Amino acid sequence: MINKDKGIIIYLKKIKDNDLFLKILSKKDNIISGMVYGGNSSKKKSIYQIGHFVEYNIFLKNLNNPPSINAEIIQPFTSNFLQDKFKSFSLLSTISLLNLSIIEGQKVNNLYLSIENLFNNIKLKKNWIVDYCEWLLYLLQMIGYQIDYRNNIDFKYYNLETLNFEKEDDNNNAIEFPHELFAEGYKYKLTDIKIIFLIFEKIFQRNHLNNINSKMPINFINFKELILKELKSHLND
Repeated sequence: MINKDKGIIIYLKKIKDNDLFLKILSKKDNIISGMVYGGNSSKKKSIYQIGHFVEYNIFLKNLNNPPSINAEIIQPFTSNFLQDKFKSFSLLSTISLLNLSIIEGQKVNNLYLSIENLFNNIKLKKNWIVDYCEWLLYLLQMIGYQIDYRNNIDFKYYNLETLNFEKEDDNNNAIEFPHELFAEGYKYKLTDIKIIFLIFEKIFQRNHLNNINSKMPINFINFKELILKELKSHLND
């Protein structure tokens, strides 16, 4: 049996010398896993990398063995991210969050498209950190933690306990939400980016990771520290 689709590689593990086990988030928003025999060879190694968008075939010859995968790189090309440490860290951060947000057999509609759009924006835009912040909030929405900031523009605060927008911070449980960050043409401040990271991390860790007994991925932490340090040197609060 042969299935053909497009997707993004989100997990790799070396098996034996040249064989790889990998997971792909497909264009249909499913997690596909299988073996790539010879995938770690010098000829194929450049194809099978975390964050690469690929067109792949799945061969299932025996129900007792994992399927075999064969892939080719397609657009958007993320290999040039490696030339920019901030973009390469953002890619690793995004993929690490994906791996903790969805499991095999689960489907989250429009997840693949959100990644494709995000990476295109990171590749092409100067102020792509705003798109990254917006994707963090979108990811929370996709996995069930609604942050409807677009329809709550008149509510200044976001309550980290109730996960609701509020007009006043009555119990000191809320944080001022940077609505203006996502306005076209707005010149963002360091505090805006810090607040989005804070909101995302608190909700993701407390409400999602606690359910799977896990911690924030180190790639996310590394990217957050790297980008905030860089922005601090260029932006004024």
